[in-house]
Amino acid sequence: MDNAGGRTLITSVQRALHLLDAVGSSTRPVPAKALARSVGLPLATTYHLLRTLVYEGYVRKLPDGYILGDRIRALGSEDPAGAAVSRARPVLYALRDELRGAAYLSLFSGGEIVLVDVADGPATPRVDLWVGFDDAAHATALGKCVLSCLEPPCQEEYLARHPLAELTPRTVTDRRALLRMVRAGHDVAIDREEYSLGTACLAAPVRAPGVVGALAVSVPSRRLSALLPGQASLRRAASRVSRALAIAR
Repeated sequence: MDNAGGRTLITSVQRALHLLDAVGSSTRPVPAKALARSVGLPLATTYHLLRTLVYEGYVRKLPDGYILGDRIRALGSEDPAGAAVSRARPVLYALRDELRGAAYLSLFSGGEIVLVDVADGPATPRVDLWVGFDDAAHATALGKCVLSCLEPPCQEEYLARHPLAELTPRTVTDRRALLRMVRAGHDVAIDREEYSLGTACLAAPVRAPGVVGALAVSVPSRRLSALLPGQASLRRAASRVSRALAIAR
């Protein structure tokens, strides 16, 4: 125990709170070794505290590290994007491993298509996001998929605010052609090197009460033909994310 100003402080509680601070300050899962270094604790002590925090629901363990658990999130209000990161991450990691490509989640929020989270790895690197989604949704499978979920007036309004920049020779820059594409009724959107040469992507819609989004997987374009049979897995994963978001609201 420590003594501060004549008051007794419980050291183990302090350490646990410092770990929570370290986990909560990161936008990505944090490995135990990194947490131990950041808070200056022995690794064995860190594991002991993390096991307790996981058991109590304040921290969640993922394959790549630790994130805040539902008990922490229940202490205050949370927007849909925050709920998505917490609840959808395990689905993203599973999809990444199954289809051997980086997995992405986007949501339609405040009139914009926002990239919420990415699950990647050394063997499944993410796309180099050299152009932000504000200027590139029309060229991505995620963006086209989200647009396909919107009502026609909302599609028109969004495209009126976002010029269709030509990012590669394959980018669709004609508004009418793009609208025909997103209104064609396909349940999976495809990006064939429209955002970045050498990269292809598939996306499936995510829908929950008050939430519209998309789940996607990207691979090198040479692997697109091998990825196409994975559309059923992508749709199932998108359904799981949809259910998780419905529960979060």
